[in-house]
Amino acid sequence: MKPIASLLAIATVAFAVPAMAQNAGQIASVRAGASCPRCNLFQADLSGLGLKGKNLAGARLRQADLSLAEMNRTSFAGGDLRDVNFYGGVFGGANFAGANLTNASFVGAYLEGAGFRGATLTGVNLSGAEMDRATGLTQAQLNGACGDGSTQLPRGLSVRPCR
Repeated sequence: MKPIASLLAIATVAFAVPAMAQNAGQIASVRAGASCPRCNLFQADLSGLGLKGKNLAGARLRQADLSLAEMNRTSFAGGDLRDVNFYGGVFGGANFAGANLTNASFVGAYLEGAGFRGATLTGVNLSGAEMDRATGLTQAQLNGACGDGSTQLPRGLSVRPCR
């Protein structure tokens, strides 16, 4: 009976891990400047990368590092962007519509003209973010996020202070 249980445990791990792992080939493709909609970029290091006007819609970027990246007009629409580090990045005109940004950090990010219609912003840190011309934001979305005195939001919207 023990050999069967052992085989089942090994099979479970063997089939579960590939579904969650990142796709190194897709990450390399994006780093080289390609669009990659619906790609698996889990935990990708895209920090400091300059990608303008690319399509990453529906991509899985969970726990990726996009700090100091310049990705103006890039589409992240409908993507899994939970726990992504956008620190100090430039995302002017980027499309985050319908994206899950839970617990992402936009500390010091430039988000002028970025679209957030239907995006999940629960736990998002917007401290120092420049986004007073962002579109599609609602107070209901921002109620789950936090920021600081230097966070620039569209007129009439506010965010609670981060702890």
